[in-house]
Amino acid sequence: MWVHGDVVATNLLVAGGELSAVIDFGCCAVGDPACDMAVAWTLFSGKSRRTFREALGVDDATWERGRAWALWKALIEIHHGRAHDAGAPQPGWKRMGWTKSAADLVEDLLDDG
Repeated sequence: MWVHGDVVATNLLVAGGELSAVIDFGCCAVGDPACDMAVAWTLFSGKSRRTFREALGVDDATWERGRAWALWKALIEIHHGRAHDAGAPQPGWKRMGWTKSAADLVEDLLDDG
């Protein structure tokens, strides 16, 4: 299956309060469609996350793999912050387009059962 590979808030264009385009296909490849579900945790929460999932109609296994992709991304961000950006806030800084810090995202991923 073709996947975008980097569906994050900064690659989504909104017009009139609705998604109008997905841009930046530099990571486009054949792969697991669950990688494109990670945006559910980096951009949405609560009711908006549930609405997003319902609109996509993905099965439980794909949804949970997407959650794992989000965890993988968050852990990399925490590592990057600790290992490479000595002057950056540790580990609370937010990646561009995320609604929460990587540390907060990990907590959300573990709590959102």
